[in-house]
Amino acid sequence: MIKLLVLDIDGTIFKKDYTATDRVKRTLKALSDDGIKVILCTGRMYAATKSIAQELGLCTPVICYQGGLVKNFYHDDTTLLEKTMDTALARDVVNELKQRKIFFNLYINDVLMVEEDNHLIRQYVDARNIAYKVIGNCDNLDLTGLNKILAIDDNTQLIEDLQKEMAKRYENKLYVVRSTPRFCEFSCLDATKGNAVRFLAQQFGFKQEEIMACGDQDNDIEMLRAAGVKVAMGNASEGLKAIADYVTETVDNDGVPCAVAKFIGEKYAI
Repeated sequence: MIKLLVLDIDGTIFKKDYTATDRVKRTLKALSDDGIKVILCTGRMYAATKSIAQELGLCTPVICYQGGLVKNFYHDDTTLLEKTMDTALARDVVNELKQRKIFFNLYINDVLMVEEDNHLIRQYVDARNIAYKVIGNCDNLDLTGLNKILAIDDNTQLIEDLQKEMAKRYENKLYVVRSTPRFCEFSCLDATKGNAVRFLAQQFGFKQEEIMACGDQDNDIEMLRAAGVKVAMGNASEGLKAIADYVTETVDNDGVPCAVAKFIGEKYAI
């Protein structure tokens, strides 16, 4: 019996217009009403994730920054788990990205910072309805409390190559993953969605076979590996589909309610 449903947001419950369908909302509410815990598990920052959880009417902890932060948003914003980047490694990543002239976001104590204001950051925040600070040159910025670094480029091949190269360079030092074809993320080595899911499962007293996870990108691989039922969206990356137990419909065709109907109960896919 599934007691915990773990969901990525973008491309899983949110379509390209950053909204969830009414069917998805009804399904999540029905699950919650029956005592099945629904957890959002995302690379997004906490400020952005909290508002989505509130919109969906959830009363469960949220997993942010690929697993680097777990908080009880509905109860005094209590931090349950946090993994920040080593400052020396973070500075090395920043210097490397600056040398390559690749635009990047810094997230320090859940504040989004950028060196310059351009179309990449405006496009990013407009879609997510979050604030950001333009700080200019960050060479002297204190990186203590850095949640993650996000490299962004419209050249998807550049991002793919960057992820592969940086994953080798920081092997056993940092977690480096693509969260979309345009995004390459750097975080603490232990800051994975899978580790955060296992942490919460232990807190709740749930076994792996009682967990179902749904995602769409390579950064969801560790999340699915922590679950007993591994579901990839129809629009998922090939890497995620390869480790999934089941490939559901696309996000546009309500893939999550379809998977819930199959593995938890048809009454929830309303």
